[in-house]
Amino acid sequence: MREMDTQICVIAAGPSGLAAACQAAEDGAKVIVVEKAASVGGAANMGMGPLGIGTKYQQKQMIEISVEKAFNMFMEYTHYNVDARMVKRYFAQSAETIEWLEDMGVEFEGAFPYFPKAEATWHIVKTGKEIGPRAASVMNNAMYNHAQELGVEVLLETPAKKIILEDGEVTGVLAVDKDGKEIRINCDAAIICTGGAGANPEMIKQETGYIFGQDMFNFAIPGLMGDGLKMAWEAGAAKTPVRIEHAAGIEMADNLPASISNVFYQPNLLVNAHGLRFMNEEQMQNTTFLSNAVSHQKDRRGYIIIDSSILRYYRKNGVDVVSLVRIDPSVGSDFDEGFRIIEEEGRTAFAKADTIEELAEKMGIDVDNLLDTVDDYNDFCDTYDEEFFKDRKYMRPIEKAPFYCATIVPGGYGTVGGIRINENCEVLDNDFEPIPGLYSAGADSNNLYDDSYMFLLPGNSMGYCVNSGRIAGMEAAAYVEDFEED
Repeated sequence: MREMDTQICVIAAGPSGLAAACQAAEDGAKVIVVEKAASVGGAANMGMGPLGIGTKYQQKQMIEISVEKAFNMFMEYTHYNVDARMVKRYFAQSAETIEWLEDMGVEFEGAFPYFPKAEATWHIVKTGKEIGPRAASVMNNAMYNHAQELGVEVLLETPAKKIILEDGEVTGVLAVDKDGKEIRINCDAAIICTGGAGANPEMIKQETGYIFGQDMFNFAIPGLMGDGLKMAWEAGAAKTPVRIEHAAGIEMADNLPASISNVFYQPNLLVNAHGLRFMNEEQMQNTTFLSNAVSHQKDRRGYIIIDSSILRYYRKNGVDVVSLVRIDPSVGSDFDEGFRIIEEEGRTAFAKADTIEELAEKMGIDVDNLLDTVDDYNDFCDTYDEEFFKDRKYMRPIEKAPFYCATIVPGGYGTVGGIRINENCEVLDNDFEPIPGLYSAGADSNNLYDDSYMFLLPGNSMGYCVNSGRIAGMEAAAYVEDFEED
């Protein structure tokens, strides 16, 4: 068996692993990173940027958000079911982390909300192109280059398999290279940053109860199989609930023109299979709230309905609500092109019909209830939403054929949580005591959302990854320095 020697072994090279490697190396530690994929960045390459609180961008944009305000918002939102010490440390460090990334050459467009009701905490990475998904790959590449400049050795296509403990302390990591040969990496500390289990349907079902592709449609980045969770539990880590980081999606919407999603994410009439409304639709802009609500309906599905007059209004005036993911308010002929594709390919999660009865039958919605719901809803449009108190500016009647429907399903960015840590990112055992030399950062250890992702402070997912990575890196570097002195 081949052996390598280092002080810290970082397991996986997503944003948390790259941040951990950079920070530990900056603090003087010798670092090896093992990554099972052929490239770095992981799921975060699809993202846009991290959270920051109290940054120079927010000050320049006259955005009033402080660590105190964000902390109180977060703790009240989660009902104190999370680690307040970790939340405070993460938020207090987040502004300096933005500058730390800038020192590596990362540029930011500014600070933005994800949707109108959110705070402007999302720091979007500048790419030289329009703001949009995958911007964070620039940040990940900058950290990767910085790590290499610091002398970090990155072993791609080299998955970790086991944390090696002797007398209860980390002494190494067992990995396998791209030729299938085992490598023992002797180290004093290991940092687990493998990004959760979003691509492991069996683990998702076992841990969350959802069935991937049937009632859960989260991102499934190849390779995110829960490897780090299993290694940590085997090493004695206390297990915390593994959850889906919820964000609702539109079923069968892949590769359709942008106008389809743009229109069907608008706050129009939303019903369940019984033909009944189940939320104030203006809250749909928070896709975590939407995913939560849909998860409690029959078949874990909701149905969003518009008519031709609503579609005509959007074509003339643009949609009501935009976000940084769907920033263009315009709706054009590509909506019609989208429905041509839907009908040609038989995408049954959508329907177009000349009557409400026909629409209900196509979608499997209770016909009589839906007719009553539409009548009531149309009356509310003339008066007041007596059912869920939706803002009148979003109340548009469902009257003119043809009618259109799309299916809303639970979705998300993958799994979060599973490994109990403290505010120093030390992995804890069942007695809440640190396992010497073992750390975790990123999605594997993200126990901060309890049952709902905190979308009111956007950038939280990537912000936690980068900041917890830095914390793990600095704490592991201090640990190995003390270890060497002893």
